[in-house]
Amino acid sequence: MSEQISTVAGVELVWASATDPGQVRSVNEDSVLGSAPIFVVADGMGGHEAGDRASAAVIGAFARQVDASGPATIEMIRQALQDADDAVKVVGEGTRRGAGSTVTGAAVVEHRGAPHWLVFNVGDSRVYRHTGGTLEQITVDHSLMQEMIDAHELDPRDAADFPDGNVITRAMGTDDATADSWLIPLICGDRLLMCSDGLYRELADESIRAALTLAGPPGSAVDTLVRLANQSGGHDNVTALVVDVRTGGLAAGADIENTNSVRPLWAMTDDDESTLEVRR
Repeated sequence: MSEQISTVAGVELVWASATDPGQVRSVNEDSVLGSAPIFVVADGMGGHEAGDRASAAVIGAFARQVDASGPATIEMIRQALQDADDAVKVVGEGTRRGAGSTVTGAAVVEHRGAPHWLVFNVGDSRVYRHTGGTLEQITVDHSLMQEMIDAHELDPRDAADFPDGNVITRAMGTDDATADSWLIPLICGDRLLMCSDGLYRELADESIRAALTLAGPPGSAVDTLVRLANQSGGHDNVTALVVDVRTGGLAAGADIENTNSVRPLWAMTDDDESTLEVRR
């Protein structure tokens, strides 16, 4: 997959994406947007009638907010999420089964005078950060399985055998489309992975970490991840978007102040920075 390069708020970013229907499904209901300063993955629901159109509606809403002249804003992302939710509801009104879509991604914003990732999530698509050979899941799944794990009703070691592992509790176009969000400083050498569940349900975290460590630049990394997911069964659509912070970010190991815990994105304002969690 060919790579793209852009400089936002003085930070050079390099990214690539790949999406594939997998080995079982004939229709790809995933959609992806890589257009600095906004990067998004959406996984549609609704079957052949609507899933692909739902995820495309989400991506279209975010694409309309892209302004390559500078960083995004909290208001810009919140508006995109609202527009995406409205658009998916319109898609669902024209189908028998309804429609929905996950959405996860990251946008470059300015926070206290420095460029940060604003990571956001609705549903069970994910954002990971890979730094120094370590993989960290940033987002928290909005799923029945995750709720049971959080309530200590399900051992994480048994999650792979959980029968309702694909049941999600939030989605665009449904009664609850609340987005959670995190702030992460842009640090040189960091790599973000945004993906649909068709990737991480096929690959263990260690396999994802190894691919991001060894596969080389973003184009090679996304191709490797999609290929490995298909080799592992490819039971669902598979999408991966990898973004590298090449230059202009903070130096690795910089002292970053932590603030409050994750909050719903609808409660954020550009002036109310304390409502966001800053991750090291």
